[in-house]
Amino acid sequence: MVTIKELTELDRSKFSGAAGGWAAVSNRGSAAMDRVNREMIAKLHLTQKGRAEKAVRRSLEQLSSNFQYIHAECGLIRAALSGLASELEGPQRKLKEALADAAALKFTVDANGAVKYPATVPYAPNLSGAQPKGVPFATSADPNEGKARAIANRIAAALSEANEIDGRYARALARLKTDGNLAKTDWADVARDTKEIQGAAGKYLKESDIPKGKSPKENAAWWGSLSQAQRAEYISVHPASIGALDGLPATARDEANRLVLAEVRGSFEQQLKDLETGPKPKYEHHINPITGLPLQGKENKRLEWENKRKYLQDQLAGMQQIQNRFQTDEEGLPKAYLLGFDAKGFGRAIVANGNPDTAEHTAVYVPGTTARLSNAENDMKKSLELWRQSNAMPGNPSVSTVTWIGYSAPQTARPFEGGHIIPEASSLSYADKAAPQLSKFLDGVRTAQGGPHASHLTVVGHSYGTTAIGDASINGGGLGADDIVAVASPGMLVKHADELDAPKGHVWSEAATWTKDQVPAGGKIVRLGGDNELTPWLSPLNPLTQNVPSDRVFGANIMQTDSDDHGGYWKRDSVSLWNQAAVVTGNYDSVKRD
Repeated sequence: MVTIKELTELDRSKFSGAAGGWAAVSNRGSAAMDRVNREMIAKLHLTQKGRAEKAVRRSLEQLSSNFQYIHAECGLIRAALSGLASELEGPQRKLKEALADAAALKFTVDANGAVKYPATVPYAPNLSGAQPKGVPFATSADPNEGKARAIANRIAAALSEANEIDGRYARALARLKTDGNLAKTDWADVARDTKEIQGAAGKYLKESDIPKGKSPKENAAWWGSLSQAQRAEYISVHPASIGALDGLPATARDEANRLVLAEVRGSFEQQLKDLETGPKPKYEHHINPITGLPLQGKENKRLEWENKRKYLQDQLAGMQQIQNRFQTDEEGLPKAYLLGFDAKGFGRAIVANGNPDTAEHTAVYVPGTTARLSNAENDMKKSLELWRQSNAMPGNPSVSTVTWIGYSAPQTARPFEGGHIIPEASSLSYADKAAPQLSKFLDGVRTAQGGPHASHLTVVGHSYGTTAIGDASINGGGLGADDIVAVASPGMLVKHADELDAPKGHVWSEAATWTKDQVPAGGKIVRLGGDNELTPWLSPLNPLTQNVPSDRVFGANIMQTDSDDHGGYWKRDSVSLWNQAAVVTGNYDSVKRD
């Protein structure tokens, strides 16, 4: 119970100072985690092989996780102490004002909040006998009594408010503890701890103040209005909301999304453990007693159990792939930044090689069919190969390449694949939903960089990813790109390159012949391209009425390619990769045209 003396003499700067101390520990934990990842795990292969390497790697990965846990938990403690110091300012100020008013009236206040006041001379009765109508005779009630009662109520209210704040934060902080089992349970506990602090510090770090549905520029303006301490606290307490805000610096989004990744991973690991150690449902066979055939629509609990287990395993595999990129062991590769993460559905992952905020050249790679969290490694490798080749181009360019698995991509490309008679990649719905998300992300990249002229921006699409780029260009809000590279495009929904959101002459295309890559031809069949004005006499259903970027009539710059299939355009030391890198770095004269 907070007393008058305690609240009056409270030095809130001690809470703020303690918060600063916990912040320092949190920051050291983050720095140590990064050092373990980049300076130890990434170089482990140079000194260890075989079993030794695997054993040491497991230990170092656990050490990295421990440091990140310290970073997360200490960040929560820091936010709680800052919130406590901030919120106690109100009741302390109210108490001091009430005490000052009492002193001015020469009232005394005891330790329990009782207010004593000096008696005044009672009002004299009206002896004239001429009492004004409606005005009662003066009584002997002391006018100081009402003043004292009002001050006592103010004191009680201030103490009540302080006790509520103290209890709220005390309960939350008491729950921030570990059982020492970081490998199995504590990362799941971090998510619960975060919710506790969100509840306790809700008046200090208001989630409602975080922009929702705003433009990247509005997001950036809000972020810029915060102090450095407030930014760090918002990352600790509301990491998912901060990590998803387009327009914020890459460093802030990376820190927030790594926390989200670790928390979600801990939760999924615990769910998988509970599933596998719990009872396994038996297979059920529901047979129609008349026909003897299986009944349709009957739920099979074992099948449901297996599907859930596979989903958890797949999502955890994707999370591990991202974690592996943080610990990539190749010398000279830039730091990875996690600009977006979500495990729901097929999952989302936006990973940058190098900081796009400071790069002279930025390439955003949009993958196509089968892009999802569990397959993140495949697309991250393509983006990484593009970084390697771009970084090696003449002029020692500063480059960042971003893998944008930021939309729900189609998962089937052939008839009857995955149980779909009509492949998902033939539908425009995926591109339509991706378009505004891609436009907003690209606007956010530009905003964080400092404007449209701060970096040379290239948007690179592969397969259905080019369709999403085309949709974003004409329907989603635009791209703001300096160059567009369409790789093996099935169509971009326009009939000519000049309709896309890039300067005239800055749309590029590369695609292998139809015997090696059938996607461009397939895109014409399902009408993902644009109408060809040169063939109006043909049936609208005829594929020849469609333009795709690899058609010369489309008007893109056609580049040479040596890919042998639909996925080989990022093969190291290939002509295909060289041409993409030449465009990304603005070395247009080095492009090998077809």
